[in-house]
Amino acid sequence: MKVPKSLESLVRDGLIDEVIRPLKSGKEAAVYVVLADGAIRCAKVYKEANQRGFHKQALYREGRKVRNSRQARAMEKGTRFGRKEQEEVWQNAEVDALYRLAAAGVRVPQPYHFVDGVLLMELITDEHGVAAPRLNDLDLTSAQALDYHDRLIAEVVKMLCGGLIHGDLSEFNVLVDAQGPVIIDLPQAVDAAANNNAARMLERDVANLAAYFGQFAPELLTTSYGKEIWYIYESGNLTPEVKLTGHFKGRNKEADINGIMREINDAREDALRRRQARDAD
Repeated sequence: MKVPKSLESLVRDGLIDEVIRPLKSGKEAAVYVVLADGAIRCAKVYKEANQRGFHKQALYREGRKVRNSRQARAMEKGTRFGRKEQEEVWQNAEVDALYRLAAAGVRVPQPYHFVDGVLLMELITDEHGVAAPRLNDLDLTSAQALDYHDRLIAEVVKMLCGGLIHGDLSEFNVLVDAQGPVIIDLPQAVDAAANNNAARMLERDVANLAAYFGQFAPELLTTSYGKEIWYIYESGNLTPEVKLTGHFKGRNKEADINGIMREINDAREDALRRRQARDAD
């Protein structure tokens, strides 16, 4: 295929040998299947901020490090320079998260290069070698739902042990390869120790998983892994090997079910908007 303008510099510099085909395109990024270093990979091309559909970014930016006070002031004022710097921080957040999580053994795509707003990374494939489906495109048995849920909760724990929370985890940003679930789309990843909304975002991520898998395994709808995980994290005892019960007993505090459901619905609306935009393209 003809090389997209956004990838021309990477082809010219030898980072990409060939652009094979487009994989998907949405409000946030366009993804292409490419040949790089003799291997099939994907190239994620970030779009400008005014083309993206993700909102409420201020919640996610809290606690993110910037280079200097000038950059911070410009971002706060929303100047043209500030918007450019803010976009760079947003993109770098995903790149940094992928490197950190891949090194920690979390099942995310392996990143290789980030150049000129393009992220070269592993292409997640199914057992036939084609691009892996999203979790929401699969019909699951109860046993599969319980298995995938357990695996993803373990990944959430490993992420938190590495200091990060996905912040937008749902069935729309999980791929399923031959070995199981792989977590994708991390530009909104949150620093658990530096963001005041971290606990709420973790609980929402985990509640999203329970709500989705609960369609196939209803017993998951009454679990409270999010509160349990955060309680153990705050106590300083969270490890990737932690044994969870799914029932929170740390504090005698009534759960804000309505608040959690509002968060889930907001997240689902965001995800559905992005999916509809991808399908429209």
